[in-house]
Amino acid sequence: MNIIIALIPALLWGIMPLIITKVGGTARQQTMGVTLGAFVFALIVFAFRKPDFTVETLVVSFITGCLWSVGQMFQLQSFKIIGVSKAMPISTGMQLVGTTLCGVLLFHEWDTLIRLILGFSALILIIGGIFLTSYAEQQVDGEKTLSRGLVLLTISSLGYISYVVVIQGFHINGFDAILPQAVGMVLSAYLLTFNGKEKRFTKRTWLIMIPGMIWAGGNLAMLYANGLVGVATGFSLSQLGVVISTLGGILILGEKKTKKEMAFVIIGVILVVIGGVLIGVTKGI
Repeated sequence: MNIIIALIPALLWGIMPLIITKVGGTARQQTMGVTLGAFVFALIVFAFRKPDFTVETLVVSFITGCLWSVGQMFQLQSFKIIGVSKAMPISTGMQLVGTTLCGVLLFHEWDTLIRLILGFSALILIIGGIFLTSYAEQQVDGEKTLSRGLVLLTISSLGYISYVVVIQGFHINGFDAILPQAVGMVLSAYLLTFNGKEKRFTKRTWLIMIPGMIWAGGNLAMLYANGLVGVATGFSLSQLGVVISTLGGILILGEKKTKKEMAFVIIGVILVVIGGVLIGVTKGI
């Protein structure tokens, strides 16, 4: 049952970038829409379950919300440069390596030899699968464009990794964190998107609140699951949504792939799924 809960974020986060890209808008509008959606979701949760706030909970959760906004904005910018089907696998690989290493080194997860062997074997499979899905037969975008996308994704991944590791390091309950975290997201997003020619608040901004609420539901599930199965396992399973977003980018958003690239995508997806199953097995040993 714990593993099933840990897989909920994968489903929700897998469809989220597809909806955002389909709705369109600028990175500024998308960032504001997503964070506002997360804030509305947090208010709904708050209405039904009163959190146990402390000064530490409020401050740490607020800071992690700010870190997440950094991750989200730079990831959205990368979508526009190299596409969802290429950006998501690379982003996921970076986050998996960073978060899993933090879980093992800082929180002493995977504390037996067999867990370490299985866990890192699974991680290798997932990362290998992820980079297979991002294989490009021809560098249509050019090295300069790809390099820019990688820089944006590196900054994005640092923001995402920090928000997961910090909240877990202080052992803050997901229900207690969700509202102050959402406040941090909105305020940080507002500051990050302050400069720009295009409007921040348009019809698209309000529509993108829907995937923002979807993300928030996945976030709550992940924070809860991390307490059940640990950061290394919980976060790794949550990233299996890359399968949905990668295939969706090709089939739904129409991002073009050659026959060879499609073959690599299929092999990569299979490796990611096998790696995810192995991580689940690792927790059960």
